[in-house]
Amino acid sequence: MKKGKQVTNGNEPPTYQEATAGYGDMEAQFAWDDRTIRQTFIRKVYAVLLAQLLVTVAIVAVFSFWAPVRFFIQTHPDLYLASYLMFLCTYIALTCCGDLRRQFPWNIILLVLFTLSMAFMMGFMSSFYNTKSVVLCLGITALVCLSVTVFSFQSKVDVTSCHGVLFSLCVVMLLCGVTVSIVVPFGYVPWLHAVYAVGGAILFTLFLAFDTQLLLGNKRHAISPEEYIFATLSLYLDIVYLFSFLLQIIGGGRE
Repeated sequence: MKKGKQVTNGNEPPTYQEATAGYGDMEAQFAWDDRTIRQTFIRKVYAVLLAQLLVTVAIVAVFSFWAPVRFFIQTHPDLYLASYLMFLCTYIALTCCGDLRRQFPWNIILLVLFTLSMAFMMGFMSSFYNTKSVVLCLGITALVCLSVTVFSFQSKVDVTSCHGVLFSLCVVMLLCGVTVSIVVPFGYVPWLHAVYAVGGAILFTLFLAFDTQLLLGNKRHAISPEEYIFATLSLYLDIVYLFSFLLQIIGGGRE
């Protein structure tokens, strides 16, 4: 019986090492591209967020320091109602309509309207507190945001995996808010309102860490780089609500 011909080297199948020789370079290239996209995404989000915060601080400062403007808005509460309605409409459009918030220029237009309405409401609320309290709360908010951002960048603690805890805390805050709204008509209870404000400040500090780590994308859960409008919206709301609760805790009423 004749022996079969030996397979020549030219017809031999490639080895595993030869077949996967380029995979390492491809994976490194993909990782580099993903890192570049994520860094660009982070810079874009923080640039838009900075613009939002500057506008908000400017409006709060005008409403707090300029007496004629302060008197005008306090005597026209219907402006607050109009800004609140605009806030609700733009917020629903940006959060519920995924295609709309990714479509330029409608996403930018809605974000501008949302920022102006939220800034007006914060300015209206700040006008009832003395200027020292407003400035103090702005400073504390800035320090808390800086600390949480540094923590989110450096810490190995995965806050994104604690969404169940955050949801439970939101339910508790909702119940506390309902309780406060029921009690207030029968008489103001300072300690109950203080507990609610402290709880809100802690909750939105945790949300700020949660949303920052979602933005960084180096933990269990991450947000898509396409959702820079939604990421900016989330961080902005965390900071604004943190400021509002701090103002309720340490803010002194205007004489």
